[in-house]
Amino acid sequence: MASGKEVEIKFQIEDTSTLARALRAAGFRVVTKRTPEMNTLYDLPGQQLRKRGEILRLRKYGPRWVLTHKAKGTAARHKSRVESETEVEDGRKLEAILSALGFRPVFRYEKFRAEWSDGKGHVVIDQTPIGNFGEIEGPPHWIDRTARALGIGPSSYISQSYGELFQEWKRRTASRAQDMTFNDVRRAKARR
Repeated sequence: MASGKEVEIKFQIEDTSTLARALRAAGFRVVTKRTPEMNTLYDLPGQQLRKRGEILRLRKYGPRWVLTHKAKGTAARHKSRVESETEVEDGRKLEAILSALGFRPVFRYEKFRAEWSDGKGHVVIDQTPIGNFGEIEGPPHWIDRTARALGIGPSSYISQSYGELFQEWKRRTASRAQDMTFNDVRRAKARR
């Protein structure tokens, strides 16, 4: 089980090809090629975890399943929180276990993710239904140095979660999509 402090920033990507070229030029290599990812956030009745600022997430990334708990964090220049996660052999069985314990799915979001590393930290390229985003994760000074090398200034740092970004996108677009999935966003656009 991996456990530790997650420190990251997100940023909006205008052109994924340009970012990929900049990553190669900065010495990064692909760790995981573009892979489909589905995330389901779970909570108890009354959204007890959300009220405490915590997240319980079951992620299917390619063929792998990972269960993650994120403690309440801080969001200043960099977003920081304690994260514990473990691989799960059978995600469908875990869904049944969570349901039996009273947890319910409260939000789903999907993306295609490619992971890059220079051996010191990670940069990911996420293609989501609401746009393309990158994440830089590692020690704070490394995050800032990497962001500068990629042409990303501190004013472009995003510390919001995908759930928060989705809610902001829904307000801006008046979308009635309930989940940040390609099908739900597409169906909501078709209903307009």
